[in-house]
Amino acid sequence: MGAPSESSGSGDAYLLVLEGESSWRFPLPAEGVVLVGRDERADLRLRDESVSRRHARILVTDEGSRVVDLGSQNGTSVNGRALEDAQPLLSGDVLAFGAVVAVVRVRSRPVPARRAMDAERLMGQLREEVERALRYGRPLTVLAVALPEPGAGRDAVEGVLGSDAGPAEAAGWLDSAHLLWLLPEVSGEPGEEGLGERVEALLAACPRARVGVATCPSDGCDADTLVAAARTAAQVAVPGAFAAASEGITRLTLGDRVVLVADPAMAQLYALLRRLAASELPVLVCGETGAGKENAAFAVHHGSRRAAGPFVPVNCAALPESLVESELFGHEKGAFTGANASRVGLLESAQGGTVFLDEVGELPPAAQAKLLRALEVRRITRVGDVRERPIDIRVVAATHRDLEAEVAAGRFRQDLYFRLGAATVLLPPLRERPREVPMLARDFLARACMALGRGGMELASGTLLALSRHAWPGNVRELRNLMDYVAAAVTGDVVEPHHLPARMMGLSRATGSPPEPMPAPESVTASPRLPLAQEIRELERRRMQEALDASEGVQTRAAALIGMPIRTFSFKLKQLGLQPRATRRGPPPG
Repeated sequence: MGAPSESSGSGDAYLLVLEGESSWRFPLPAEGVVLVGRDERADLRLRDESVSRRHARILVTDEGSRVVDLGSQNGTSVNGRALEDAQPLLSGDVLAFGAVVAVVRVRSRPVPARRAMDAERLMGQLREEVERALRYGRPLTVLAVALPEPGAGRDAVEGVLGSDAGPAEAAGWLDSAHLLWLLPEVSGEPGEEGLGERVEALLAACPRARVGVATCPSDGCDADTLVAAARTAAQVAVPGAFAAASEGITRLTLGDRVVLVADPAMAQLYALLRRLAASELPVLVCGETGAGKENAAFAVHHGSRRAAGPFVPVNCAALPESLVESELFGHEKGAFTGANASRVGLLESAQGGTVFLDEVGELPPAAQAKLLRALEVRRITRVGDVRERPIDIRVVAATHRDLEAEVAAGRFRQDLYFRLGAATVLLPPLRERPREVPMLARDFLARACMALGRGGMELASGTLLALSRHAWPGNVRELRNLMDYVAAAVTGDVVEPHHLPARMMGLSRATGSPPEPMPAPESVTASPRLPLAQEIRELERRRMQEALDASEGVQTRAAALIGMPIRTFSFKLKQLGLQPRATRRGPPPG
């Protein structure tokens, strides 16, 4: 329920699960099987009544991930289509287990060995083409064709491939309803020779199909992002037409704010926020600093019956500890030195509206206790006063901390955590929303240029690549500040890679995690840490030994306990020098 730390890696595969009024992250194993359902033995255990006890199974292997429905009562769907057979999963796929939604985020896979064209090989081919396009600065376009129904018009579409596809092109079916066509040396410009003819031929062969177009690097600099962009474009296209990836971007107008959304997880989260807005539930927004928590909070306010009332943001981390209570609850004249007049507190000033408590985890204990009482009795008492004043407010809180861990450590009140977290929404960091990086960069750059009164600027291909590979420890805020900087500092009309700060040429999102965090103050004098590889090796050894002990030495059971394929388990058993115990037979002696 709590947000991950800001230094958490971005390479882990997971599902962003949205169930009821909350969202959370479920990590997927490197290899193994994940059982989804309400059964107490399910790996991903859901509580919604629309989910069967044994609803679906997700298989994760070195070659990718697949999902299969287990004959559930309400079915499983992928991107809105009911699942009939096992289907490969790609980053950005939206799963539905009954009424529960989960957005897939899988790690990039190495290029598989060549074999008969299928979804895995097609994705491998696309990764090769993306690498070539980026390395040599060559254009690349991806077409996604969505059939009106699974299998409808498939033969006719394949006929177009047979007659129109060039020798350097590749195509294949991602599933029974979606074709992917790779077009090297095609830039995706409107009216470009070759692209228009192919789209026309596809739509002539299947008049009710929809075609989406995405290009590298302007719509993405990795295979998964390009596929997600092309498929989203196909989803928004009308039957018998095509749409560019830019048309798959949703512009949410929230009063005087405009929020751009393209990532499937963000689209689902804002849909959840719209549902939560209709209630009076407190909402806790978790996510890294700069990930867009205030926009999420404002979306709740804007969609509620309180939209006409004030929206009062409070940065709890910026309140001096000696003045927290005065700022939140107000004070009377003479309450303390310098209180020359009575003052209305921030909570009281939000009457009829919404208070956004940003970084609520930074409140000191005394203020936490007083805030809890104010929320429970809906009354506040100003500092230096004995009268209680009624308040009519809704609270949306936000934090970058793991509040469950803060509660366990005694730094945050458990009762206040439960009060604020009636509904919890987890925002993914920007590095896990690669589709949004180029679109946000362009939008921020355009706004910065307009504010400076200068003409529009373009982002060069190499610049887009650098942006896509940056880890974004500061998330959306860091990107906006960067675009403000280049708008002010770059004299030309094109932003080249050398215009970016030196840190932008560091560790890439595609090849590693964000930069290692500075040690916390209390850990400065701690004993030196082991090398990461050694820590992982020791963790594997310990977990495998625990599994062997729990399974009485039965290797197949031990491997299943930790979700490791038996072949990998046996190999690592020898590699780590572990000795399985003999299986116990009969009652223990004496």
